[in-house]
Amino acid sequence: MTKTVQTLCVLAALGLGGAALPALANDSTAQMKTGGLEFVQTDDIEMAEEKLYVSPDKVTVEYRFHNKATKDIEALVAFPMPNLESGLEVNVAIDYDAGDNFLGFTVNQDGKDIKPELQQKALVHGVDLTDRLKALNIPLVPNSKASTEALEKLPADKLAELVTLGLARVDQWDDGKGMKDHPTSNWTLNSVYWWKTVYPAGKDVIVKHSYKTSVGGTVDVTYLDENGQPKGEQWNDYVKRYCLDDDMVKVAQKSWKQNQAGKGPLYVENWISYILMTGNNWAGPIGKFTLTVDKGKPENLISLCGDGIKKTGATTFEMQKTEFYPERDLEILLLVPANFQQ
Repeated sequence: MTKTVQTLCVLAALGLGGAALPALANDSTAQMKTGGLEFVQTDDIEMAEEKLYVSPDKVTVEYRFHNKATKDIEALVAFPMPNLESGLEVNVAIDYDAGDNFLGFTVNQDGKDIKPELQQKALVHGVDLTDRLKALNIPLVPNSKASTEALEKLPADKLAELVTLGLARVDQWDDGKGMKDHPTSNWTLNSVYWWKTVYPAGKDVIVKHSYKTSVGGTVDVTYLDENGQPKGEQWNDYVKRYCLDDDMVKVAQKSWKQNQAGKGPLYVENWISYILMTGNNWAGPIGKFTLTVDKGKPENLISLCGDGIKKTGATTFEMQKTEFYPERDLEILLLVPANFQQ
C-alpha cells in the first residue's frame, strides 16, 4: 500500500488549568491552558469521535481518527507543553522539580505506548538561548532546585554574562542571615513532545493521551463587587465565561459575608480551561463528542456553559453531541470549601 507524506503538524492546544489549592504567596495563581491534539486544516483526516474527561487532577482524551483518503498518510504529531516562566512572582500549581515531563504526559496509539521526542528551548524575548545554558550545564527547567543551585555555583563572570543576556537576574532578600544576592533564572522554557505516525487508508486509528491538570485559583470568591453584589467588570466576565446562575450568587454572597466578619471565606475559586476550538481543524465536524466533567469532590460547586449537560454521578456531568463544531472553549469554575474554622 502506498503512503502519502503530508506536513500535518498536530499541535496540542493547551487549555486546562484547574484547581484544588489556594495560592501560597499571592492571592491568585497563574492559570495554564491545556488541550488536545490539533491538526492544521486537513481534508483527509476526520475526527470520527472524541471522548474528553476533565477533572481537577487529570485530563484524558481518546480520539478515533479516520483516514478517508485512498493512501496512507504519515504525519508529524506534536503536543506543546505549557510554557514555564521564571521569577519569584510565578506561582502556579506545577512542580518545577518534577523534571521535564512536569504534566506527566503520556500517549498511545491503538493500544501501543508511544515514546515521543522532546524539544526544549530556553527563550528570552523569543530568542533561543538554549545553547548558552547547556554550555554551562544549567538545567533547563527554570525555578527548579537544580537550575537554581547551578546558577549559584557559577563564577561571577559567567553569571554576569547570563544576566547581560537576560537569562538570569540577581535578586536580593534576607534569608535570615541578612540581605544577600540570589541568582534567579529569567528565561521561559518552551517544551514540545513530538512523534511521527501513520494513518492507514480507509481505516480508523485510536489515539489516547493524558496529563495532569495545571491549576489556577484564588483564596476567595472574586466575582462580586466590593459591596458583595453581582456587579462590575469581573462579574460580567464570569457570567460570559462560566454562565453563573442565582445559586452561585447566593453562595458567593454567603462566603463574602463570612469573610467580611473576619472568619475567612467559605469557598475559594478554582478554574479549569480547555481549548475545544481546535476541533474545527479537522475534515468536517467531530462525528461524536462526549464530554465528562468531574468536579472532584461532592462538596465542590461547579458552573460552566454548555447545552444539554446532565448530572451522571455524585461528582460527574456529561454532555454528548453529534456532528459537533465547537463554538467556544471549555471554561469551568469550581467553588471549593476553604480550610478555615467556621
